[in-house]
Amino acid sequence: MTRSKPAAAVFGCSGLALSDEERAFFRDADPFGFILFRRNCGDPEQVRRLVDDMRASVDRPDAPVMIDQEGGRVARLRPPHWPAHPPLRRIGDIALGDPEAAAEAAWINGRLIGHMLHELGITIDCAPVCDVPVQGAHDVIGDRAFCDDPEMVGALARVSCLGFLDAGVLPVVKHLPGHGRAFADSHLELPVVEADRVELARTDFVPFTVLADMPIGMVAHVVYTAIDSERPASVSPTVIGETIRGALSFGGLLLSDDMSMQALAGDMAARTRALLDAGCDVAVHCNGDMAEMRAVAGAVRPMDDAGWARWIAAHERLRVPSPIDPKALRARMDELLGGADA
Repeated sequence: MTRSKPAAAVFGCSGLALSDEERAFFRDADPFGFILFRRNCGDPEQVRRLVDDMRASVDRPDAPVMIDQEGGRVARLRPPHWPAHPPLRRIGDIALGDPEAAAEAAWINGRLIGHMLHELGITIDCAPVCDVPVQGAHDVIGDRAFCDDPEMVGALARVSCLGFLDAGVLPVVKHLPGHGRAFADSHLELPVVEADRVELARTDFVPFTVLADMPIGMVAHVVYTAIDSERPASVSPTVIGETIRGALSFGGLLLSDDMSMQALAGDMAARTRALLDAGCDVAVHCNGDMAEMRAVAGAVRPMDDAGWARWIAAHERLRVPSPIDPKALRARMDELLGGADA
């Protein structure tokens, strides 16, 4: 008998190991995958054990486990057990004088982060940030972005993605269709972008057109008034259908940004339905709160055929990485970064 498709949800957990309650919940809810946060990452042996236990709880050895490991201030894996990586702006700064050196640094950075994740069994990194910041925008993006040149962001993000793929890890381009103009932090409130379609197409959308063939993308909780004045992109069939799938031709699996962010309205069940109805393939819930996860599980549905096909296509891009010398690559990246202003 063919097993039914998993629920179109990603869940986190509360600590360094699964509780009995979490293990039973995941078995019954059968989510598409899992996400790790700082609270879940103690040391390499513990993370590997947690990743294995997450997969065992749903009896799927290939269930995706993801993490936000961008470098800079967004890094769930931190010293002393894992090396620090620079914010992407450090790489973008190199591009001002030497685009080729910046491209090499972007690939090495992706390759090294991917190597670290692959050793832990983590298969998806919610990186790189592909947004184009504008003057005066909220610092929620800030130095997480490469630079404010749309073409350069696209070029460096693409090379970064190739580094992840070469490491056997799937990148997630974010935040579709562009978070760089947001003057608010979507973790705390709903950002509203009032730029017209021409301006959005000239700037914000450019990197994502370059990355339209990437395996996975993440949709922002941001209102774009020129496209849909009422709803954030993640719950807007218009933004997802006409812009992300249409104008930008993005064909990969679409994840929502964290659905527990305050930018979204309604309870968790309502948010779950809204995200999936709008066209997100998977609703992502990150904080590990059991009551909220149960509400999501009660509203979520199995992944549909189109979303599952997109996941299969993404999964097929996972490869066994070639051996590398991490120390040599890190030394080369440090050499390249030496040309950027700290």
